[in-house]
Amino acid sequence: MVEATSTAQRTASIEHVGYTMRVFMARAVLFQDAVAKRAGLNSTDLQLSSLLMLFGPATPGELAERSGLTAGGAITAAIDRLERAGIVVRSKDPHDRRRVIVTVELEAVLAKVGPVYGAVGQRWADYMSTLTDAQIAFADELFTRAAEFNHDETTRLRGRASSNG
Repeated sequence: MVEATSTAQRTASIEHVGYTMRVFMARAVLFQDAVAKRAGLNSTDLQLSSLLMLFGPATPGELAERSGLTAGGAITAAIDRLERAGIVVRSKDPHDRRRVIVTVELEAVLAKVGPVYGAVGQRWADYMSTLTDAQIAFADELFTRAAEFNHDETTRLRGRASSNG
């Protein structure tokens, strides 16, 4: 009978983690939207600038692939908005002058969102400093898997094979 209780408790714990993850994801999306609005951007454009900071400069097609936006109209409009906001610059690829490379202007992004992210980043750093090395390793694994699963499911929902980037 002890095993049944243990199994029931484990099942309840796993369900609660799922609930907590859903709450986290909803609040993360709403936080990102609030940050974007404060910076005078929309959520998608803020995330595009984040993808450029994380993975480096990209062609419009590569940025469309990273984000799941359609190459062509949607990505071009987003890049146009980011360029008008001073967040990105377009330049010719030095190796192939027919290609355009989109690069994030880090200083401009930091000027728009740095204080907000700095404050939440400090809270995270303070909390993380209370954790053991094993807890930090587990948190890293958990968030890495969550990001992979979300990316894979987003890619699947959009009807393309995963490229993990």
